[in-house]
Amino acid sequence: MKFSSALAALSAATLVHGHGYMTLPKSRTRLGSESGIDTCPECTILEPVSAWPDLDIAPVGRSGPCGFNARVGVDYNTPRSGLWGNSPVQRFQPGQVIDVEWCVDHNGDHGGMFTYRLCQNQTLVDKFLTPGYIPTSDEKQQAEDCFEAGTLKCTDVSGQNCGFNPDCSPGQACWRNDWFTCNAFQGGDRRGCQGVDNKPRGSCFTTIAGGYPVTKRIRLPNYNSAHTLLSFKWNSFQTGQIYLSCADIAIGDGSITPPPSTTIPSNPGTCVPASTVAVTFNERATTVVGQTIKVVGSIPQLGSWNPAAAVTLSAAGYTNSNPVWSTTLDLAPGTTFTYKFVRVESNGAIAWESDPNRSFTVPGGCEGAKASVDSAWR
Repeated sequence: MKFSSALAALSAATLVHGHGYMTLPKSRTRLGSESGIDTCPECTILEPVSAWPDLDIAPVGRSGPCGFNARVGVDYNTPRSGLWGNSPVQRFQPGQVIDVEWCVDHNGDHGGMFTYRLCQNQTLVDKFLTPGYIPTSDEKQQAEDCFEAGTLKCTDVSGQNCGFNPDCSPGQACWRNDWFTCNAFQGGDRRGCQGVDNKPRGSCFTTIAGGYPVTKRIRLPNYNSAHTLLSFKWNSFQTGQIYLSCADIAIGDGSITPPPSTTIPSNPGTCVPASTVAVTFNERATTVVGQTIKVVGSIPQLGSWNPAAAVTLSAAGYTNSNPVWSTTLDLAPGTTFTYKFVRVESNGAIAWESDPNRSFTVPGGCEGAKASVDSAWR
């Protein structure tokens, strides 16, 4: 394949800039990479823009809330048949606290702040869910404004560390703790965004120099949608760049949430309440031969915090680009529990993932109901 001189220059230029994209829930960008269409998922760059210190001032242009990768000519604001945008990759419950993750490249970490957002204007979001339709620049900006208004604040999750960025000063527009912050750009071994999880290089997939995962928790709004978008936005501190990506998700059963004073009449002829729900745990954890990932928690089905009784996950779906371990348990609706993943060595030695404990409440539903919990080792 031959590249034009302009594209070659762009490729060389992006090697020295920031790079990152959302990995959990699976973003359209990640799906583009896994399908082989996007040869640099961390390169969905909006530049040159004013990214700092005002985090909201830059117009998104063609990048929209889902990102445009000029390096490969892919607009993630438009669904692509069989690849992304046609159906949700994961279903959550209204008000649920979930784990989210993005990946920053080793050579492209310029610090800064990042956020996750959700637009509750379904009519507007639907323009980004319509196969074959390319949203206009005005529609992309309208959507971006809606997503900004729907920032899922760090402070919405109890106990989460929501500090102020060390590269920002009081009085600047970036002096806010509703967004998530990276460490100081010149922060030694725990510098910039790659220091947030303090994980080894290569713990997540990038095509340039190896990536570092950046995990946080967000609380979804009390909102129902059969198909909507979760948008990720990272504003670089050092360079005039912003990164945008999005994931297709569902929240609740897709019905309109009634006002608190309204009750929905039951109809036993259409739904047999589930006695158990099949809950699938998907944990992304890079391992070597002989290591096993298990889940242990506060309920008997998870060993009552006894590692010897922990549930072993399967590596049947494990690949180098997607090191996922999985297991499915039948749990009673309404069961609330805390849990952690552990890594077991071939000699039986156990390594616990870092605090805090994870938590989950099994949703209700009709007979045959299913739920999934996607997360990454921390």
